[in-house]
Amino acid sequence: MIQKKKVRLSDIADKLNISIVTVSKALADKEGVGDELRQQIKELSAEMGYKVKKSSLHPSNAETGNIGIIIPNGYFLAESSYYWFLFNHLTKALLKRNFYTILELISPEDEANLRLPHLLQDNKVDGVIMLGETSTAYIENIEKYTKNFVLLDFYTNNTNLDSVCDDNFFCTYILTNKILSMGHTNIAFVGNFKSTTSIKDRFMGFQKAMLEHNLPCDVNSIIPDREDGDTIIKIKLPEDLHGITCFVCNCDETAAALMARLTERGLRIPEDVSVTGFDDFYFFNKSSIPLTTVYINPEDTADIASDLIVKKVTGQPYIKGRHVVTGTVVIRDSLKKLN
Repeated sequence: MIQKKKVRLSDIADKLNISIVTVSKALADKEGVGDELRQQIKELSAEMGYKVKKSSLHPSNAETGNIGIIIPNGYFLAESSYYWFLFNHLTKALLKRNFYTILELISPEDEANLRLPHLLQDNKVDGVIMLGETSTAYIENIEKYTKNFVLLDFYTNNTNLDSVCDDNFFCTYILTNKILSMGHTNIAFVGNFKSTTSIKDRFMGFQKAMLEHNLPCDVNSIIPDREDGDTIIKIKLPEDLHGITCFVCNCDETAAALMARLTERGLRIPEDVSVTGFDDFYFFNKSSIPLTTVYINPEDTADIASDLIVKKVTGQPYIKGRHVVTGTVVIRDSLKKLN
């Protein structure tokens, strides 16, 4: 028996040469669509056999029992990805709240062309968690379709959007002050602060600590670890390290890559130079030299994000805006005391 192809919002949009968002608004009886076009969309959707789920009409009532996790595929590299690790914690946290997860990866092309994820087009989920930074335009397009979404591990300038982030600024500020207290004064930050809001906030925490101690924070204090907007680690380590005694890396993955580069140059860690990271992600802490880093409990992060999205889709009261997850500095052998 040949199964009939399932009709998607995009199929209706293509027939009428309009956007998916317009189709969604018309079927949900939202503002922004003229009466004549709304009627045309509804008639065509019925003719094509499209079934409107209650959840798309009444987003405050969970209908599918599913939460979508949307991740840009550049951040998602199986076991070596911190986001894979965090996704597993989200799955467990949502299951405790009687919700299942559906994962969808989006490509750079999806993002550039503002393509809605299929799990939204097909009404497969009651809400979504955006895990990993995407463009403002892409977020705004999602917002036109549903208000039931949470940004995880990044935020935007729109203070009306709900997000969950690590306390990147303060934790890196505390870490840098600890490094300074151990006698280091020539310290470099490793990371591209133009890449994500997380890296930017970590750099600003580093910068605040350096400036408070009247120490320079100039071009020699910053070593990029990737191209602007890229997720692939490509550290541009200068030939002349200008006497740097400690590298503050924006994440453990960058720290692991840097330690390998420094070792190739014949430098010993921590005897010749110290290195720190951020995340305390076990995959990158397998080195023979235990890494000084910042630990933020992923279960706490997953619980806060899960609680937030579930309250939104079920119509419960919740605290709007940015939610910050605090962490602790973990001192290990990769950081040497100089004084």
